[in-house]
Amino acid sequence: MANIEHLQTVHVPASKVYETLTTAEGLSEIWTNELIINNQIGFINEFRFGSDDITKMRIEELITNKKVVWQCIDSDPEWIGTIISFEIQEKNGKSLITLRHTNWKEVTPFYRSCNYNWAIFLYSLKSYCEDGEGIPYHKRKF
Repeated sequence: MANIEHLQTVHVPASKVYETLTTAEGLSEIWTNELIINNQIGFINEFRFGSDDITKMRIEELITNKKVVWQCIDSDPEWIGTIISFEIQEKNGKSLITLRHTNWKEVTPFYRSCNYNWAIFLYSLKSYCEDGEGIPYHKRKF
């Protein structure tokens, strides 16, 4: 199994990061503005990236201001069954976010592309939390 792992420091309290990762307002500013979400364990969040590209993530774990875990149940076949987690640790008013995307079957070109795009996701999260403007899918030029 292959895994993706990134660490990002954001100069805001953990509560701001957690709110961004668990609300429609936050996720629409950092990932995609075409979404249906709810912050309840077991709920299946839906994220659209164009008319035919949908990703469905079941919420597996929520620990307020500390952790968010999703399991992919529908998307590109390489994503189905993978786990995406965000662990948030606050230190001195800053948040350290560890993003993990685990359970990949193998390293493929799509895996490598997703690795890059998760880094962009974290940069978007940082920009939104610190400056009020993220870089969601519909605004990206790369």
